[in-house]
Amino acid sequence: MYHYVKTLQYPINIKCRNPKLAQVIISQYGGPDGELGASLRYLSQRFGMPDQKSKAILNDIGTEELAHLEMVGTLVHQLTDGASAEELEKAGMGPYYTDHGWGVYPQAAAGYPYTAASMAVKGDPVADLTEDLAAEQKARATYEKLIDLCKDDADVIDVLRYLREREVVHFQRFGEALNGVQEKLYQRNKFYLNNGNNNCGCDNRN
Repeated sequence: MYHYVKTLQYPINIKCRNPKLAQVIISQYGGPDGELGASLRYLSQRFGMPDQKSKAILNDIGTEELAHLEMVGTLVHQLTDGASAEELEKAGMGPYYTDHGWGVYPQAAAGYPYTAASMAVKGDPVADLTEDLAAEQKARATYEKLIDLCKDDADVIDVLRYLREREVVHFQRFGEALNGVQEKLYQRNKFYLNNGNNNCGCDNRN
């Protein structure tokens, strides 16, 4: 069960609309390394975790990514709010306006829509958590590229820096989860070995 708080996780107040920035920022809404994919990935992977701690970490971060999805959508909306069709076309958003008007649609900056093919759910806790570590680094790198592109808009950069910092925190938490899962799996395998399941007579310590 989720409890919705009717305020953004971090305040957003864009003073000047800029559809050109919205065109690239939208990639973190529905692009391959964006917040929608991250949330669905983590909330799906949690079912395959071997302990409550790793499940809780995935649940917490997956839920926070929904909050970040709302923030990115708010950025896109405020950057295009009040823009004319001509302004959107001049900014390169003519095709987007044709299909979605002033709505916020999950797609990459390159224009292709969100697809679940961009997210991985392997059902193996080590594989999934390793995937999550990489995903957070890719998201961090994307936010850094966006910050480079938005360097002339302090209001936008402020929000992007906050989101980037949260990706770093998520990376650290997934590292904790992976260490815990690997230790749990090591102890389980050690138990099996000590109870007669290694009958080949060889030394597997190397």
